[in-house]
Amino acid sequence: MKNFDELCKTFEAMDAQTYTALLVEKSATVLPALALVTGGIAEGAATFATFILGAIAADGKLAEEEYVLCEPFFRAFFGDKADFETCRKTAALLKPESRELKKCVNDMTDLLGRLSDDLKDDLVLICMMICAIDGKISLKEKLWIKQLIK
Repeated sequence: MKNFDELCKTFEAMDAQTYTALLVEKSATVLPALALVTGGIAEGAATFATFILGAIAADGKLAEEEYVLCEPFFRAFFGDKADFETCRKTAALLKPESRELKKCVNDMTDLLGRLSDDLKDDLVLICMMICAIDGKISLKEKLWIKQLIK
């Protein structure tokens, strides 16, 4: 992934319409590919959700913009109990240095090693976009994303 800082700045400055269109486009490519790699639609969707939740938890807090973007995923996986306040408190428990998040990153990087370069790039871009939705990719988020790229 070339020009990491430049990509971060691009996503931080992206307007909502372009952002949404790109996220939908990338997700439409990634979800079916993950289903093939993981052995099924449910497994692929769960894997995709793991990447999204990892991106949200990377800085240990959930911005309202992140919640609004990901609310359909939260509700699909966790039902009506996935309101903003509950998700915000859960994200606060997932500190970037936590054992759980480190294991999640290790599992994610193992999976990324089995994917094509294009699919890997798309997943990393989606994670970057999730991190940038609030207008800033923090240092903690950048460090988390860089772990995926290794």
